[in-house]
Amino acid sequence: MEKYAKFVKERIEIEQNYAKQLRNLVKKYCPKRSPKDEEPRFTSCIAFFNILNELNDYAGQREVVAEEMGHRVYGELMRYSHDLKTERKMHLQEGRKAQQYLDMCWKQMDNSKKKFERECREAEKAQQSYERLDNDTNATKADVEKAKQQLNLRTHMADENKNEYAAQLQNFNGEQHKHYYIVIPQIYKQLQEMDERRTIKLSECYKGFADSERKVIPIISKCLEGMILAAKSVDEHRDSQLVIDCFKSGFEPPGDFPFEDYSQNIYRTISDGTISTPKQEGMRIDTKTTVGKSKGKLWLFGKKPKCFYLQGPALEDFSHLPPEQRRKKLQQRIDELNRELQKETDQKDALIKMKDVYEKNPQMGDPSSLQPKLTETMSNMDRLRMEIHKNEAWLSEVEGKVAARSDRRHSSDINHLVTQVLTLQSFYYSPEGSYTDDASQEVRGPPQQHVQPSEFDDEFEDDDPLPAIGHCKAIYPFDGHNEGTLAMKEGEILYIIEEDKGDGWTRARRHNGEEGYVPTSYIDVTLEKNSKGAVTYI
Repeated sequence: MEKYAKFVKERIEIEQNYAKQLRNLVKKYCPKRSPKDEEPRFTSCIAFFNILNELNDYAGQREVVAEEMGHRVYGELMRYSHDLKTERKMHLQEGRKAQQYLDMCWKQMDNSKKKFERECREAEKAQQSYERLDNDTNATKADVEKAKQQLNLRTHMADENKNEYAAQLQNFNGEQHKHYYIVIPQIYKQLQEMDERRTIKLSECYKGFADSERKVIPIISKCLEGMILAAKSVDEHRDSQLVIDCFKSGFEPPGDFPFEDYSQNIYRTISDGTISTPKQEGMRIDTKTTVGKSKGKLWLFGKKPKCFYLQGPALEDFSHLPPEQRRKKLQQRIDELNRELQKETDQKDALIKMKDVYEKNPQMGDPSSLQPKLTETMSNMDRLRMEIHKNEAWLSEVEGKVAARSDRRHSSDINHLVTQVLTLQSFYYSPEGSYTDDASQEVRGPPQQHVQPSEFDDEFEDDDPLPAIGHCKAIYPFDGHNEGTLAMKEGEILYIIEEDKGDGWTRARRHNGEEGYVPTSYIDVTLEKNSKGAVTYI
C-alpha cells in the first residue's frame, strides 16, 4: 500500500508539472496586444487563439486529474495506511499477551511439577529412614515414632503437591488448547480480515486512479473538438479580404500614356490620370499601416511606382494617408471623441444633480464647490464638440472626393463607350460611306465633361441669405481657425440664422455678411418673439 501511495504521488507530480508546462506554453504564444492595437483578426489567427484557449482548458483538466488523485487516492491511501498500522499493532499486542499468559501457565505447572517431584523424593527418603529404624533393634521407640511421624508428614505433603500439580497440569492443558485453538486463530483471523480490507481498499484506489482521469475525458474530448472546429473555421477568402481592406489606399491606377507625335511637333497635355501629374489629395502611402507589429512594405514588387510619394510627417487631418485609410482613421477618431463626449455629458448631469441636492440640503455640501468642476466639464464638452465638428468636416471632404472620383471614373467609362459607338455609326452610316481621320468629325455626341455636384455645390447655393431669427452676444472670444467656423471677439453682436441642433454649434452672421458656426456655450442668444422656439439661454 505504501509503495502504491508513493507511485500515485509521483504520478500527481507528473500531472502537475505537465499542466504547468502547458499553461506556460499557452502564455508564451498568447497575443500580448493592447486595447488600442488595430491588428485585423484573421480567421487563421482566431483559430490559433481558440486552440490556445482549448489547450489552456486541457491543462486545467490535467490539474483536475492531479487534484482528484491527490484527494481520492493518495490522501485516502495515507489515511487508511495509518489506520491499518494502528490496527495491526493492536492485533500483534493481543497475540503477545496470549503467548505471555500461556508461558505463565506453563511456568506455574512446571513449578508445581518440580515441587511434587521434590516432595516425592523427600517422602521416599522418610519411608526408607522409618523402615531402617523400625528394623533396627537398637533404635528406641521414640526414634521410631518420630521417623513414622516424619514419614506421614512427607507423604501428606507429597499428596498435596500431587493434587496441585494435577490441577496446574489440567489448567495449563486447557489454556494451551484455548491458546492454539481459539485465541491465536482469532488473532490470525482478524489479521486476515485486515489484510483483505487492505486489498479491497487498494482495489478501490486502483479504480479511483482510473476514474479520476475518466471523468475528465468528456471535457478533454470537447477541448479537442473545439480545436478541430477552430481549424475548420479558417476562411482563406475572408483573411484575404481583411488584408485588402486594411491596405487598400483608394488611389486610382494611372491612366494610359498619350501618343506624342513629335513629327508634327504636337504636344498633348498629359491627362490627370498619368504618372507625371499625380493627384494632390492624399497621394501618399502610410508605410506604417501594417498588420500588427510587422513593418512590411506596401509595394511588394521591387521599387515603388513613381506615382507613389514617400510618407511625410503625420498630420492632424490624416491628409498624409491614402483616402481609404484616411477615412477609417477619421471615423475612428470621431467614434472615440463621441465616447469621450458622452462621458463628459454623464459627468455634467451627475454634477448638476449633485448641485441640486446640495442646494436642497446645505448640510450635505457646498453647491459652489462644484462650480469649478462643472465649468471644466462644460469646457471639455465644447472642446470635444469642436473636435467632432472639425473631424466630421474632414470626413465629409474625404467621402465627397471618393464619391466624385468614382463618378468621374463611371462617367469616363460611359463617354468612352459613347465615343466608340458614335465612331462606328459614322463609319457605317456616313453619307460618303467611308471612314474619316478627322477626330472632330467622328463623334458628334454629348459633351465629354461631367460636372460633379459634390465639387460645385458652393457655386449653386441660393443667393438670398438666410433670414435672421435672433441675435447673440459673444461671452468669450473664439478664434474660429477651422473651416466653417466664425471668429468672434468678446462682446461682439452677431445675427442668429440657424439654431443649435443639439451638437453645440449655432450658425451666426456678422453685419458684413460673413457667416459661420460658433460654440453655443460661448454666446448669449436671444431669439425673436415671433420666431419658433424663442428663448434666452447661455
